[in-house]
Amino acid sequence: MFEFITAGGILMIPIILISILAMAIIGALFFSLNKKKVMPDGTTNVARKLALSGRASPAQINKLRESSLLGRVLATGLENAHLPRHSLKESIEETGRHVIHAMDKYMTSLGTIATIAPLLGLLGTVVGMINVFSVITSQGVGNPTDLAGGISQALITTAAGISVAVPALIFHRYFRAKINDYAIEMEKETMKLIDTINRKVPNTMGASSSNPSAAIQAAKQKLMAQQQANARAQQAKGNLT
Repeated sequence: MFEFITAGGILMIPIILISILAMAIIGALFFSLNKKKVMPDGTTNVARKLALSGRASPAQINKLRESSLLGRVLATGLENAHLPRHSLKESIEETGRHVIHAMDKYMTSLGTIATIAPLLGLLGTVVGMINVFSVITSQGVGNPTDLAGGISQALITTAAGISVAVPALIFHRYFRAKINDYAIEMEKETMKLIDTINRKVPNTMGASSSNPSAAIQAAKQKLMAQQQANARAQQAKGNLT
């Protein structure tokens, strides 16, 4: 193995380093994107029970927030349960963006490794072929041993670069799909919480903004009732006089 690495030349050093980095990133992503850390079972039910009780204490909300990434999103919804629906949704979406950014933390590095690994291998190929032509220029083609050294360097670095790039790309696509699935599931769970909060806490401000004609009709009825009351009061005053 050591002879194989030595034959690849100096460019084998960065290829080996990024391969170690890729393995570390993949391990970290498997740990951080574990379902128990992102969306443990029962988290949404806990949040909905707190919303229905109407007595969610700061300690309970903090406990929910620290339990998982989904808990952070749902805790934001409980903290802002008094807001209108659109404001509540905006606050939850903002926290959701932060959570997705946290899940996406190492993805850029893994994608970069998948991109540069074959380029390093290609660079090793170019360097190896340069060595081959240098030997041909100085010694001719009569010594195949000297030519084989440059050719082997070209092939080894190419193989090493591709060997690093392929698994890095596979895991990058795998984790990207997993993050997208988590994002969709979180959106579904937060919408359930928003519906629960709206059923528990009537949102008159949101209703008036979403149905202005109903609000205008209610105002007209209130004005008519006030006018009728004033008319009855004036009539009663006239009867007394």
